[in-house]
Amino acid sequence: MTAELLASTLRVSTPLMFAALGGMFSERSGVINIALEGMMLIGAFGAAVGTLVAHSPWLGSACGMAAGAALAAVYALFVIRLRADQIVAGTAINMLAMGLTPFLCKILYDVTGSTPAIPLNERFESAPLYLSWALVVGCVLWMKYTPTGLWVKFAGEHPEALDAAGIRVNRVRWMAVLTSGALAGMGGASLSIFLSSSFSRDMTAGRGFMALAALIFGKWKPLPTALACLLFGFADAVQIRLQGVTIWGDRTIPVQFIQILPYIVTVLVLAGFVGRSRPPKALGTPFQKA
Repeated sequence: MTAELLASTLRVSTPLMFAALGGMFSERSGVINIALEGMMLIGAFGAAVGTLVAHSPWLGSACGMAAGAALAAVYALFVIRLRADQIVAGTAINMLAMGLTPFLCKILYDVTGSTPAIPLNERFESAPLYLSWALVVGCVLWMKYTPTGLWVKFAGEHPEALDAAGIRVNRVRWMAVLTSGALAGMGGASLSIFLSSSFSRDMTAGRGFMALAALIFGKWKPLPTALACLLFGFADAVQIRLQGVTIWGDRTIPVQFIQILPYIVTVLVLAGFVGRSRPPKALGTPFQKA
């Protein structure tokens, strides 16, 4: 049972890890990204459609990443170029994805609930799980030892210093937000073609916000963020196993109470630790060259 619970935790935490690490790129560059939910959702849809068309999960996940990056480009246009309020714009992006996916599903498949089922041999077995941890290692090395990693850090901490060094701050932020969208799209893809067999309406179910909570809990650092995702994944795996468990004879816990367990853990973690996490100094502040 312990091994099965561990395996389940690793699997269900995979979408969170992709999205949270994507959010890290955006927020370390100074752009708040509460639009992770919408980017994951559009990525899940794009991956399912791409896999059904190309009959390959790799090509399908590439479509999901492209869809997430495209939505991130819309977000970046408003918050970086037009300097819109990042919270309001992110909320609008989430609402756009929630309405756009069933609309496109209706056009393509004449239903609004879900895409057709993807055959088992056209879905991922375990590749996203290994890729997510490889991404964690890559992010740690990239942020510590590469010039572009330092640029992203300075864009979120001291954008004026980065600009004085001749690096275009908004260009760095554009690349960070697009990367964020692509990784969030991969998180969505791991939902629809790894953990599930199709895209279903609103299938992210708040995971984008959980990924953002993991990012805050992990203090905007790759490895602590990944461990926070494991914590939330563990809570999700536990609630899956608790469904149908009998107590006091033949009585069972109402499934609605069990399903809220991951969200309760998220709220408790944020309530207890968010005040201790110091965000990047320029987070949420648009940059305008003097």
